[in-house]
Amino acid sequence: MDNRNKTELILTGHIYKILFTLSIPIIINSLIQTLYNLVDGIWVSKISSVHFAATAFVWPVNFLFISLGVGLSIAGTSLLSQLIGGGNLKEAKKYSAQLMAVTLLSSVALTAIGYIISPTIIKLMGATGDLAQLGNTYLRITFLDLPFMFLFFNINSMMHAQGDTITPMLLSGASAIINVILDPIFIFTLDWGIAGAAWATLVSRATLAGVGFWMLFSEKNTVRPDFRNFRFDREVITEIVSVGLPSSIGQSGASLGFIVLNGFIGSYGTATIAAYAMVNRITSLVMQPAMGIGSALTTIVGQNLGANQMDRVHESFHKALRLTITIGIVGCLLLILFDKPIIAFFMQAKDDPSVIELALTYLFYISLSMPLMGIFSVFQGLFQGTGNTKYSMAMEVGRLWFVRLPMILLFKHFSSWGSTGIWFSMSFSNLVVCLYGYWLYKRKKWQKSILKPQLEELAM
Repeated sequence: MDNRNKTELILTGHIYKILFTLSIPIIINSLIQTLYNLVDGIWVSKISSVHFAATAFVWPVNFLFISLGVGLSIAGTSLLSQLIGGGNLKEAKKYSAQLMAVTLLSSVALTAIGYIISPTIIKLMGATGDLAQLGNTYLRITFLDLPFMFLFFNINSMMHAQGDTITPMLLSGASAIINVILDPIFIFTLDWGIAGAAWATLVSRATLAGVGFWMLFSEKNTVRPDFRNFRFDREVITEIVSVGLPSSIGQSGASLGFIVLNGFIGSYGTATIAAYAMVNRITSLVMQPAMGIGSALTTIVGQNLGANQMDRVHESFHKALRLTITIGIVGCLLLILFDKPIIAFFMQAKDDPSVIELALTYLFYISLSMPLMGIFSVFQGLFQGTGNTKYSMAMEVGRLWFVRLPMILLFKHFSSWGSTGIWFSMSFSNLVVCLYGYWLYKRKKWQKSILKPQLEELAM
């Protein structure tokens, strides 16, 4: 199915069919990315525990820089899908060119800044000795990876805006295979150590970005960037930033929030940290379908909003809710009914029994909020699809900074719940943020697109 047919399906087809068609490749892509990170971790851990710790230690810093690229990607999917839905392909090509230029310039600037200040960042984080040296080596090379990663985010947003979620999946799969092959060669055969892991990732992502860049200018891409007589358009860039910046703030704010959260969890001991990390691995797998549906909804909402089909926007939202709630309920029941076998599968029998006990408690509490996590993903997809990313940012940041972390702090100092206070706070924060999302939905301000003037002019 080419992109024109997918646009027709999104605008006129059966909603459930569209949701499944778009979300399944996104889910597979997410699993590929999980594999990507897992393989790196496995190979680096074979060198030493300090090498593995160094990669984990610098990850939040790298993610903070990546957040800008994620925001631009969300902006691209939102704005381009609305233009495609409105039939304004000429304007979409203009926007894609502006988006690519902004993406490349920002990625190069962030690479230079990150590379220069990397030792200072690691020092401020408190690392010393081998951890600081290895962390700096790994972080600097990952900063060199930013232009390729940002470019792929750019490609990803253009493809998703057209309803093509299969091509990004195939590209990610090929990149993951290259990374799996190169990791042992660079780390052990060439004896590059931790630097080898970073270079293997860089080469695989550069290959991914190169192939994707070539595909952008193929006939299959209906929104090929048009660089003829290119000039930066202040109005377009302002729209891209106004949509992308809240998403970036939301991503980076959440990242910082989880860093603080890890500090609270760590205060209860290593057993609590181990239980938290292990259960999160389980729930992240269970939640992949709901998250994929939420991502697919961004494109569906964007194109139908661009086509001025608000009834289909509401229908898509409601049907996506039903699917994710159903998935959440099934996941909740399975995790509660088979909690011990599931924990035993992910945790070796020799592990500390206290870790298993803590993991079972956390799994129970977080399982209860599985449907809520699906609802959260759908609200995110709805608000991002209309370009009102300030609402998705408020949900992302508010859930952690205004509900979860304060509750954990209160339970820590004013109750005898121990680590159970953390698990309850995490589940309850999901309920509060979903109620907030519903309030935003009922206010209907999200229905006003940032591109409304252009879309109304096109309809005239």
